[in-house]
Amino acid sequence: MLVLSCSNLTKTYIIDTILDNLSFTVEDGDKIGVIGLNGSGKTTLFNILNGEIPQDSGEIYIQKSVQIGYLKQHTSIESNKTVFNECLEVFLPLIEMEESLRNLEHEISLEGSRGESEKLSTLMEQYANLSEKFLSLNGYGFKSEIKGTLKGLGFKDEDLDKEVNVLSGGQKSRLSLAKLLLEKPDILLLDEPTNHLDIDAIDWLEKFLKDYKGAALIISHDRYFLDRVVNRIFHIEHLKLNVYNTNYTNFMARRKKDLEIYQKHFEDQQKEIKRQEEIIRRFKAYGGERYHGLAESRQKMLDKMKLLDKPMGEQQKSRIKFEPKVKSGRDVLRVEGLEKSFGDFKLLRDINFNIYRGEKVGLIGANGIGKTTLFKIILGELSKDGGEITLGHHVEKGYFDQEMTKLNLNKTIMDEIWDENPTFDHYKVRSILSQFMFIGDDIFKQVSDLSGGEKGRLSLLKLMLSQANFLLMDEPTNHLDIDSKEVLEEAIINYEGTLFVISHDRYFLNKVTDKILELTKEGIKEYIGNYDYYLEKKNEILYEEDEEDGKTKTQIKLEKRKEKELLKEEKVKRREIKALEEKISNQESKLEELDNILCDSSIYDKPEKVVELTKERENLQMELDNLYNQWILLTEE
Repeated sequence: MLVLSCSNLTKTYIIDTILDNLSFTVEDGDKIGVIGLNGSGKTTLFNILNGEIPQDSGEIYIQKSVQIGYLKQHTSIESNKTVFNECLEVFLPLIEMEESLRNLEHEISLEGSRGESEKLSTLMEQYANLSEKFLSLNGYGFKSEIKGTLKGLGFKDEDLDKEVNVLSGGQKSRLSLAKLLLEKPDILLLDEPTNHLDIDAIDWLEKFLKDYKGAALIISHDRYFLDRVVNRIFHIEHLKLNVYNTNYTNFMARRKKDLEIYQKHFEDQQKEIKRQEEIIRRFKAYGGERYHGLAESRQKMLDKMKLLDKPMGEQQKSRIKFEPKVKSGRDVLRVEGLEKSFGDFKLLRDINFNIYRGEKVGLIGANGIGKTTLFKIILGELSKDGGEITLGHHVEKGYFDQEMTKLNLNKTIMDEIWDENPTFDHYKVRSILSQFMFIGDDIFKQVSDLSGGEKGRLSLLKLMLSQANFLLMDEPTNHLDIDSKEVLEEAIINYEGTLFVISHDRYFLNKVTDKILELTKEGIKEYIGNYDYYLEKKNEILYEEDEEDGKTKTQIKLEKRKEKELLKEEKVKRREIKALEEKISNQESKLEELDNILCDSSIYDKPEKVVELTKERENLQMELDNLYNQWILLTEE
């Protein structure tokens, strides 16, 4: 079913056209990736569709009763409520409905004590209708739904009782996303929904969106995410929107082929035009009425030809090249027994790992696990509580900060580079800036006025100029569009130094890393390979013999005993899970039986029985919610 369509949509700001004659349709259930360079008009399109700004021309048709929900890239909630209670706001109609049911139960009880009456029959009918509606809207399960959504997006049990106002910016963004998903609008507009999610939360969101019954338009630069979720691509380039009914990887292949075919058609047409013009020129040169007539005939044919627009070609891309000034020793970084606490809370415990020259190492882990803290300790910006950190011979560090706090907001782009490289002349500074797409008067922009993507490019340029042989990068792809990510990936692949990078961009990790370090509450686990290799190993239970080399027999015996204990615990846990699942199944069957009884209109002739059954159903639902919570805790361990 068609839920939204746009015809010849155009938007201009003063004299700059942003979107020109966009036409497309959205069907119910579509999952659409909206992609394009930063500044191509993606967010402008979302603002128009959501009615926040008007289009200059064109028509927008939205199916009657269709609701649109919009998650902005930069959003913040201010509230004194707890996280859980903030989400309850979504279900106010259900909460009011539940209150109405309780009031009706009270009225029915009072009226029933007086015997049969017309008023009692009316109350019973109202109660039956409202109960049926309450049940159909998941009235008995919405609290479990809230908890499941919040946990899926990375909130812990203890976070649910926190006040919204004390949350970080990233947590507030996740809360906004949770509320929107709980609202279940017919069309979701999501602008960079994965920006503040860790890998587990992104995985949960992917599954949620794939099963989502409504339509979703998603602006994203996460290529793994796009491949797993979307079935259509809206590509905005050169003010136009092109539709591809496929995922991201297939879109890239088809777009490349389309561009090649179009280029060939354009070149063939240009050759034909030149050939015809040469024939016309010759006919005119021959003179005479006959040749003049032939020339005119050919010219008319040429004038009627539908000319193809010149291919726009590739957009200008940054040119990044990381070149170490000096070569480091073989051992770049050694971390032994590292510990870090904040008050009574131990964040990092017994962290041990080595990084060697030339390695490209990815650091992954849940939000809040301590990845950025680890980087700051390595950089000397935070003190450690225990353990040793040893940097190798001739190691020179360069740091890309996720928050880009190393940029001076009060300087211009040009001064930001020139002040740190005073030996450069004016022409060299301009030349280097142009390689990063800062051209013309752009170089005199204040850093504070730059977009996230522009600040990201400027930070990468400063990192490139540092000529460090050990790069530490904290979420370097966060504000980059797909083209800029590809440029960065190529630069890192060709980099001869050593890389240590925090990222939740799985495509990026897969392409550039050759080792993955997973940071957990217990410490660090090492996987020698890229992200796909890490996933493969995570899904296997392997005990490799070479791990036991060099250990004493006592150590090996203790480890094997520990393995047996863990396997025993796992068996016990599996039995507990199975028992819980049987209880859940029985409880759901009882609920279904009660619902069938309550749906029978004849039961409402006995008001006391209805009240009794309703209370019984509420108790069953509470028990079921408790069982679900136990099941979630066991399966998440």
